[in-house]
Amino acid sequence: MDSIVSELEGVLLKNPNPFCYFMLLAFEASGVVRFALLLLVWPIIRFLEFLGREEYGLKLTIFVATIGVKISEIESVSRAVLPKFYFDDINMEAWRMFSLYDKKVVVTKIPKIMVERFVKVHLRCDEVVGSELVISKYGFASGLIKDDFDKIKDGIIELFGNQKPSLGLGRSKCGSSFLSLCKEQLQPPFLRSKNQNQQQQQIIINPLPVIFHDGRLVIRPTPFLALIILLWIPLGIIIATIRILIGLIFPIWSIPYLTPLFGGKVIVKGNPPLPPSSSAITSTNPGVLFVCTHRTLMDPVVLSTILQRKIPTVTYSISRLTEVLSPIPTVRLTRVRNVDARKIKCQLEKGDLIMCPEGTTCREPFLLRFSALFAELTNSIVPVAMNYRVGFFHGTTARGWKAMDPIFFLMNPRPIYEVTFLNKLSEDATCSSGKSPHDVANYVQRILGETLGFECTNFTRKDKYRILAGNDGILLTKNSNTNYGIKKLINTFINVLFSKSFKGGSPNFVNVDQFPHKSDETQKHSDEYVEMGCRSVEFEAIEEPGIGSLTKLREGARFMGSFGRCSMFLGVEIKGNFVTHLSYELREIYMWNHIAKVSHENIAICNFLPFSTIVM
Repeated sequence: MDSIVSELEGVLLKNPNPFCYFMLLAFEASGVVRFALLLLVWPIIRFLEFLGREEYGLKLTIFVATIGVKISEIESVSRAVLPKFYFDDINMEAWRMFSLYDKKVVVTKIPKIMVERFVKVHLRCDEVVGSELVISKYGFASGLIKDDFDKIKDGIIELFGNQKPSLGLGRSKCGSSFLSLCKEQLQPPFLRSKNQNQQQQQIIINPLPVIFHDGRLVIRPTPFLALIILLWIPLGIIIATIRILIGLIFPIWSIPYLTPLFGGKVIVKGNPPLPPSSSAITSTNPGVLFVCTHRTLMDPVVLSTILQRKIPTVTYSISRLTEVLSPIPTVRLTRVRNVDARKIKCQLEKGDLIMCPEGTTCREPFLLRFSALFAELTNSIVPVAMNYRVGFFHGTTARGWKAMDPIFFLMNPRPIYEVTFLNKLSEDATCSSGKSPHDVANYVQRILGETLGFECTNFTRKDKYRILAGNDGILLTKNSNTNYGIKKLINTFINVLFSKSFKGGSPNFVNVDQFPHKSDETQKHSDEYVEMGCRSVEFEAIEEPGIGSLTKLREGARFMGSFGRCSMFLGVEIKGNFVTHLSYELREIYMWNHIAKVSHENIAICNFLPFSTIVM
């Protein structure tokens, strides 16, 4: 098997100096103070490099950037933030050569934890040999590395044993110690002949693109740009405050005229629809639903500003502070399909509405899967393609405090929005012509992607948050009684739902013999919510097994309500003395081995915390 060992810095990555990546780590994991401190010691690091003591300079960089930082925070930044900046710095000539080999190993002096995910996922590397951080027993980085950088060569020997790697890619200036272990050695630049170009062009495999990434900084913070960012932050806070006050104080029709005075710019393409008359809007003739791509939380605000009227927008994961600062009305969704459908229909009967069916923002030129819910509720649909450009700060986050999203966006020197209005969907393109909601949603996604030059994907909100934050993006209200509440929820859940288990047969059916009361008349029902990732449950209807279960279920439901939206939704519908309908949205785990015992009294919806908190 052909094998290759390549250095990361200066070979697979164009930039030989990893200082900017430690600046990113300092800013995202600790904040502005450590970011500024690392910039202050940069002259010392450069002086050490000038004296030929590059390794001492790198050790100092690692120490300042990581000491006292939770290892979980370093892992989080390495998973969600750094891959985007690594990807933009890939040396494609080195990658083409690297990708041709069966076994691929990357060597780096950067702590392994900072690069391992990127090189294994995006560069399809098999192994990573690098330095290791010393971690305290409390889970904090000490700022030190376990072994000297010279031990990297021993790692290669241990990995390959008596065999030699077929090719080694490294920098001659740094005297990469592992190159002597390889049968062949190459140093950048990597020049290819015409025959090699033709052969490699046929079998080239591009690095896996970064679709989701997090972090506040837009640009790679070199020492010069980092200084500019630090100097701009105080002024940016003042400008953001002024921009927010303008949106809250002045009438919405005047904002387009005031925005350019404070550095903002909005580019409008297409023909915005005229506002409907209030008398023309009825239940049979609802308002227009503006279906938008979702780039930042400012999308609905910018759209309302262009249309010069306050159009409500549906929201889910924005903070209460953002709702307070919003100059337009917001309608908070619950992620419970029937409830949300009623809310959206109610708003459309009152007038126009803005909706982003992706369910979350995406920074890269990709569109996430569109929920088909909007296509079921109305045929009056106007697609709107929205995009933005900023210089310093991203206005979205998956890991950080969402209340700061609009503030960071407005702190940019010159935020630019591009809004393109497409024609209203004809009846042939809506569900009124017999098309399925999924076909309509996919069509809207496709035409918006073509307008923006974006690629349509099948990724969802859940995929984004699992990659960036390690969760499903479900908001829970934090309070002092959280630990007690979770324990109480688990106990209630186990008592109510886990009191009867399945014995044999398909796990999707309830064995009615387990219940104290059995009816001769049984019904089977199923429900599918494809676009929300729900799974169907089929069951035999049962009679009311006891009031005790109802009391516990009610008690749990009341307490669960204080947590807001949760990741498992259990819907129960009652007809007479029989359970006739049960549906649930599966998010955290993929098995359901128990069913609730419920009373004949009408219980609509009960929300439960993620099942990952329950050890089964």
